[in-house]
Amino acid sequence: MSAEKEERNQTIDYILDALQGLQYGSIQITIHDSKITQIDRLEKQRFPFQRSSSSTTDVSRFSSKRK
Repeated sequence: MSAEKEERNQTIDYILDALQGLQYGSIQITIHDSKITQIDRLEKQRFPFQRSSSSTTDVSRFSSKRK
């Protein structure tokens, strides 16, 4: 296998590894001079939102009061 094909296969494997297990987020691929130079993985954690009957008063204690 040529060195170019080996490098291409390694890059594809790296992208697939970055996608593995990613539920929420993004993969950004940076290209310079027609070549992939960087792969960034941004993973977001999502938490279920549970609204309580007193959620309005709970949030109000965090707001800043300016005079």
